[in-house]
Amino acid sequence: MKVLDAEFVQGFIRMADDGWKQGWHERNGGNLSYRIKEQEAESVKENFEPKEWQPIGTSVPKLAREYFLVTGSGKYFRNVSIKPEDSVCIIELDDKGENYRIAWGLVNGGRPTSELPSHLMNHEVKMEASGGKHRVIYHAHTTNTIALTFVLPLEDKVFTRELWEMATECPVVFPDGIGVVPWMVPGGRDIAVATSELMKKYDAAIWAHHGMFASGEDFDLTFGLMHTVEKSAEILVKMLSMRPDKLQTITPQNFRDLAVDFHVTLPEEFLYEK
Repeated sequence: MKVLDAEFVQGFIRMADDGWKQGWHERNGGNLSYRIKEQEAESVKENFEPKEWQPIGTSVPKLAREYFLVTGSGKYFRNVSIKPEDSVCIIELDDKGENYRIAWGLVNGGRPTSELPSHLMNHEVKMEASGGKHRVIYHAHTTNTIALTFVLPLEDKVFTRELWEMATECPVVFPDGIGVVPWMVPGGRDIAVATSELMKKYDAAIWAHHGMFASGEDFDLTFGLMHTVEKSAEILVKMLSMRPDKLQTITPQNFRDLAVDFHVTLPEEFLYEK
C-alpha cells in the first residue's frame, strides 16, 4: 500500500487541515505527531527508504523501535493536505530511544518538528498513563487560550475552573483539568520535561503566551479536546470584554451534580469557593 493511501495518514492529513482552518497555524506554527500501530507500519513499509540516524535530543527508551508520523520543522500546516510528502515524515526510533531516522517523507529535505523532544517525551508519558491507548500529540497556537495567559494567573486550578465554568461540556470533556506551563523557550529539553510532568496528570497543557499541547487516543478525540478548550477560552474572552465579573455561573455544587449524572470524577481541588 502507498503511504498516502493509508487510513492513518489520511486521518493525520485531515486533522492538520482542520487545525489550519481554525486559524491555529499561522506560517509554520504548531506541530502534530502520531505513534503508528505495528500493523499500520507493516502495511506501508515497502515504501520506506531509511536515512541516517540523528540524535533526538532526549532519551525515550520506552518508545524504542516505534514509528511516528510527524510534521516537519518549518513546514506549513496549510500545505499538509496539498503536499503531504513534502510536509510530513515517518520516523523510526532506534533500539535505545535516543536517535531517529526518517523512513519516508520530507522529499525536498528537512527534519521533523523542532518540538520533537517534547512530542516524544509526552508520547512516552501518555503511553504509560493510558496503558498504550494514547497515540496523538498535538500542539497548536490557539488564539483565545493564548490571550488568557496574559490576564489569568498561570495556575492549573484557575485555568481549569474558569474554562469549566464557560461551557457545561468542559468538565465532561477534560474532567482531570488542564495544566499550565510558564513561558519557556520552545523546542528544548526544559519545556519538554515541564510539559511531560504535567501530562502525567492532564491530557492538555497550556504553554503561556505560546499555545496548547494536547494528547489523545485518536485524531478525533485529540482535536476535539483542543477545540473544546479553545471554544471555552473564546467564551471567556468575550465575557471578560463585556464585564470583569459574572452575574451568575456554574457553582461547585452544580459541578458535583454534573459529575454524578455524567459518571465522571472531578477533583475537589478545582471546586473551591471563590
